Amino acid sequence: MTDKKITQIYTQEQIKNRVNEMADEIEKTFAADRPLLAICVIKGAVLFYADLVKAIRNRDVRFGFVAASSYYNAEGGLMRSTGTVNMKYSSVDESEIVGAEVLIIEDIIDTGRTLKALKAYFYEKGAKTVKIATLLNKPDCRVVDDIDPDFNAFTLVGNPYIIGYGLDNAQQYRNLDGVYKIN
Repeated sequence: MTDKKITQIYTQEQIKNRVNEMADEIEKTFAADRPLLAICVIKGAVLFYADLVKAIRNRDVRFGFVAASSYYNAEGGLMRSTGTVNMKYSSVDESEIVGAEVLIIEDIIDTGRTLKALKAYFYEKGAKTVKIATLLNKPDCRVVDDIDPDFNAFTLVGNPYIIGYGLDNAQQYRNLDGVYKIN
């Protein structure tokens, strides 16, 4: 599978259970009579996004996709933050955002820069509310003070390098069914 030593930290079953719990939390938080604009931060959040929006059953969910990142492939093959967020793509028409309840669905929150920029973008375009759901939260890595997930599957202590379930290392390992740490 890989030449790197990896250790599984969350199984497919653990992820599925937390996704279902999060969907229940989301359904209780947002008004049932309004559509929810669920924004997937691609590429990493795709698998988490698909499972989470399928688990939200009691409301209308509209799909949107954005590509934004502050990372680059560093020497040694691991990704590093540039400190600057680059919005590369959005499938969301600005008219869909005005007055919308927006849920940004992200794979992992490290520095918080990308989500801070995305949250500001959606508010600037007229969203009524903007909340964040993440598979993994790494609060020890945060460099911005005002970004925390509203819905969080798992919290990681320290700064382990994580792959699987959509998360990659230089575009590899996204297809692993669980979440793994590179040792």
